[in-house]
Amino acid sequence: MKLYFKIVCYLFVVLAIGAARAGSLEEFFHAIGLDDERKVGALLERGFDPNTVDAKGQVGLFLALREESDKVVKRLLAHPAIKLDAANASLETPLMMAALRGRMDWTRQLLDRGAAIERPGWNALHYAASGPESKVVALLLDRGAAIDALAPNGTTALMMAARYGSDDSARLLLARGAAARLKNQAGLQAADFARTAGRDNLAERLEQAVR
Repeated sequence: MKLYFKIVCYLFVVLAIGAARAGSLEEFFHAIGLDDERKVGALLERGFDPNTVDAKGQVGLFLALREESDKVVKRLLAHPAIKLDAANASLETPLMMAALRGRMDWTRQLLDRGAAIERPGWNALHYAASGPESKVVALLLDRGAAIDALAPNGTTALMMAARYGSDDSARLLLARGAAARLKNQAGLQAADFARTAGRDNLAERLEQAVR
C-alpha cells in the first residue's frame, strides 16, 4: 500500500506540474499579444523559458516582433537565456520578422547582439526587401548580407522587392549591384515580379538593367 500511495502521489505531482506549465504557456503567449511586459516578466522571474514555442511552433520573440509588442520585445531581449536565432516551424527567425516589419531599431539591436544574417533558404534580406523600409535593406547589406542569395525556389531579394516591397528598396538593390537577370525556378526575373504587381515603371527599369 505504501508503494501504491507513493506512485499515486508522484503521478499527482507530475500532473499538477504539467497543468501549471500549460497554464503558464497560455499566459505567456496571451501576454505577448497584449504587450503585457509585466506578466511576461513575472513568468520569466518564476523560471519560464523565454524560448518556449507554442502549439503552432511559434517562438515568443518572433511573435512579439510580429505583433509589434515593443515592451515585451525589450523584456525578452534582456533575458540572458534568449536565443536570438531560434526559428519557428516555418524556419523564420526574429531578425527576419523585424526586417519584414521595417523596424530599424529592433533589426539593428538584433544584429548588434549577433543575430545571424545568412541562413540556408529564405533569409532576413528577402524579408526586408518585402517590407516597407529600404533603410533596413541597406543596413543588412552594410552588415554583409549576400545581395543575390537564393531562396529555395531561386527567388532573390530584388524579386521580392519588385513584387512586394517599396520602389526605394528595388532601386537600392539595383544600385548596390543586385542581378536583375537572375531567374527563379519558375523562369521569372525581377521584372516579371514587378509586372505581376502592376508596377510597370519599375518593370521597365528592371528590364533595362538586364540589357
